[in-house]
Amino acid sequence: MKKVAFVNILFLLFLNAFSQETTNDSLRKDALRLFIDCDYCDLDYVRKEITWVNYVRDFKEAQVHLLVSTQNTGSGGNEYTLTFYGKNEFEGLNDTLTVSSKSDATSDELREMLTTYLKLGLTRYAAKTPLAEYISIEFTKESEAQEVNDPWNSWVFNIYASGYLNGQESYKSLNYNGSVSANRVTEKYKFETDISTYYSESTYQISDTVSYFSSSKSNSASFLGVKSLTDHWSAGGDANIYSSTYSNTRLIYGLSPTVEYNLFKYSESTRKQLRFQYSVGYSYHYYNDTTIFNKIEEGLVSHNMGVAAEFKQKWGSLSSSASYSQYLHDLELNSLNLYGSVNVRIIKGLSFYAYFSVSLIHNQLSLPKQDATTEEILLQKRQLSTQYSYYGNIGLTYTFGSIYNNVVNPRFGG
Repeated sequence: MKKVAFVNILFLLFLNAFSQETTNDSLRKDALRLFIDCDYCDLDYVRKEITWVNYVRDFKEAQVHLLVSTQNTGSGGNEYTLTFYGKNEFEGLNDTLTVSSKSDATSDELREMLTTYLKLGLTRYAAKTPLAEYISIEFTKESEAQEVNDPWNSWVFNIYASGYLNGQESYKSLNYNGSVSANRVTEKYKFETDISTYYSESTYQISDTVSYFSSSKSNSASFLGVKSLTDHWSAGGDANIYSSTYSNTRLIYGLSPTVEYNLFKYSESTRKQLRFQYSVGYSYHYYNDTTIFNKIEEGLVSHNMGVAAEFKQKWGSLSSSASYSQYLHDLELNSLNLYGSVNVRIIKGLSFYAYFSVSLIHNQLSLPKQDATTEEILLQKRQLSTQYSYYGNIGLTYTFGSIYNNVVNPRFGG
């Protein structure tokens, strides 16, 4: 009898497991297929909180493609734009939600906020699936529109300090840096002020009697003011003070009025931007040592032109910029900086990414007249003469297999 009872229990457990598996298969078949395109979302948390959709790895398999983009807010937080693209039977059914975070929001608060708005955005799509009967909507708190009383008048302050120490028997280094900033951002005006300092030193023990010591320090202060003129135009300027032992600069102070035009409306900046900028500036330079142009101090006038483009779409993202700077007393003293990055989905599971930065440099006015020593070159104690610099990387990623990505398993840290 006991043996028969044991067999019956096993049979019932099998039926229950089979029934549960069948129910899960049904849910997987009927649930909305979602592809999330977000670099800063906690996807494990999202999958645990929203169990009524199928998370797919390939956007071509999705019924809804979610694109999350962000930009900084004046209070020091972030504004997140959630754009929902309907695909296949939901083609043309698109939606956009926007939510802002506080500057002191924790990572848990951020992921909870984004997940809440993700649920809201997915509701209209899930309502058209067989799972609609299992979804309920609740209103958890009543609120009344109130006028915001801001005693800080939109000003946000930040104080930062850090130090680093590293060493072993034949080498040691330390550095510290700190900054103080005060920012105010409104619809019409933008003010940013920053003061920072940096110091670094390293000691290399070659033998009992030979050692090398290297140190560098820099200080800077900057102020930026911008006024919004129209949906496309802005005007303003920046003032700055700077010193650096590395670049032979005892002190530089300057002022640059600037105008900017954005081909797209600034309200669309989380998704696309094409900005053109022009400025004319004056700066006065004091050098630590006499320069290659036999100057110990001088006043300079320059102009700067720049263009920057940023796009984040369903196919991927693109960011590029070009800036040209030229001193007006000698037009041969100029520099050109180019930057670009791209991440594109080519075909199912295959993505291409690339990044590059190139600078053509013909305006190193602060280079010391005296040649650098071997020690200064090896320890990078001072800036060296060059006509160019570059950096880049390129790669492909390919993923294949099951299109579903619903399960979260944190065991052994994975």
